[in-house]
Amino acid sequence: MEKVIYALWRREGESREALNERLLAETAPKLLALPNVRGLRFNLRDKDVERANGLCRPVTDPEIDAAIQIWLDVSHDAFRAPVDAILKDAAQDIAAWLVLQSSVIPNTRFPSEEGKRTAGWSQFCFLQQPDHLEYDQWRYNWQVLHTPVAIDTQDNFEYLQNLVIRPLIEGPIRYVAIVEECFPDDAMDDPQAFFDARGDQAKFEANLQAMMDSCARFIDQTRIDVLPTSQYELRKVN
Repeated sequence: MEKVIYALWRREGESREALNERLLAETAPKLLALPNVRGLRFNLRDKDVERANGLCRPVTDPEIDAAIQIWLDVSHDAFRAPVDAILKDAAQDIAAWLVLQSSVIPNTRFPSEEGKRTAGWSQFCFLQQPDHLEYDQWRYNWQVLHTPVAIDTQDNFEYLQNLVIRPLIEGPIRYVAIVEECFPDDAMDDPQAFFDARGDQAKFEANLQAMMDSCARFIDQTRIDVLPTSQYELRKVN
């Protein structure tokens, strides 16, 4: 089984709300009817995450409007073609990447339910490789050095690291990784909640500094897209 992440851009002049409604009402059933689709998750920028708008940091122009995570038996072009066709019909533009997922923190705290919005919210990040780092050093800094810091300093109840293997449909930017981290609702606009330090200013400052120092080892802050999203689990992977 292989995992593919798609980025979608809405049609010209269309609202993001209209895109979201079409994806859930029309696109999801079409994808679920395909025999090759073993798992399906939508990450949508909807009204339920408006409180987190202050955390949104788009770099890609135009901004990415939605992300689709699909688990397929085979991602080769011919096998993936029906999926591509459905998503191209739903959006102005799409891009896609074959990824290797690491489930650093599986969601056991607020388990998702098929067909429903998952509790809390999802921070969806697209990472580029900094120019000053070789690939192996970048990956080491991210997955070996940073991973425990992300676990220890945040109140994230799900943490997926998706290492990009190769682009399947070229987008405007070459990404090397895509990250999904899920947080409780209050972390949308309460930094202490985000950094697992509710009511503890000293712990908040320590966790914030540790996170910033760690991120500086592998992230160019001018080359990362950070998108607050709602997670919709349409089909769980068995």
